[in-house]
Amino acid sequence: MDRGLLYSLKELMLRPGRLMRDYLEGRRARQAKPFLLLMVSAAAIVFLGKYVSAPWAMSAGLQASDFPAMATDARTQAMLVAMADANAQVQGWIGRNFALSTLLLIPLEALAFRIAFIGTRRLNYPEWLVVTAFLTVQTFVFMGIALLLQRWVPAAPGIAIGVALCYGVYSLVRLFAGASRLISTLRAMVGFGLYLVASAVLTSAAVVVLIKLQPA
Repeated sequence: MDRGLLYSLKELMLRPGRLMRDYLEGRRARQAKPFLLLMVSAAAIVFLGKYVSAPWAMSAGLQASDFPAMATDARTQAMLVAMADANAQVQGWIGRNFALSTLLLIPLEALAFRIAFIGTRRLNYPEWLVVTAFLTVQTFVFMGIALLLQRWVPAAPGIAIGVALCYGVYSLVRLFAGASRLISTLRAMVGFGLYLVASAVLTSAAVVVLIKLQPA
């Protein structure tokens, strides 16, 4: 099993399109199952997170003094501070639980790609779950490297997310190697865009819920 994990991880990072295409077409002799690979890489991120500061975690919420121009009265100022504090709590939780929050959003990301690639090779939703699992493993690999470098490069986690998005687009283009590269690139970007918008909506909803739960 270890050999299969290492082989799959190497192929996923070097030849992602071929690996995903082989798995979807049933050529899986030397491959590890994508969700096993996903769980192992997620566990590695959790392990690294115990020894390195979590990305995007905020130590404190914003204060009323941060909104001198926006706050026209005490009530508005209090509302803005409540929003900032709730947002800091949500972003902090995401930063401290990056692996878990990413795993929870895999079904949503798969749906976004299913919509963006309608009419292309006719991958069904379960197959997109597999593809998204592979893309998430790539993200965990880049984030793991970033966590190791974060002490010397504080911006490394943010850079890793950007690199993962770009490499995800490249991987999807390689997966659909027989199609137009331009069209595949645009579809991949639309898929990631839909996913990011949906994630932002969920984050905003969580912020609203936290504000509602705060005592008056």
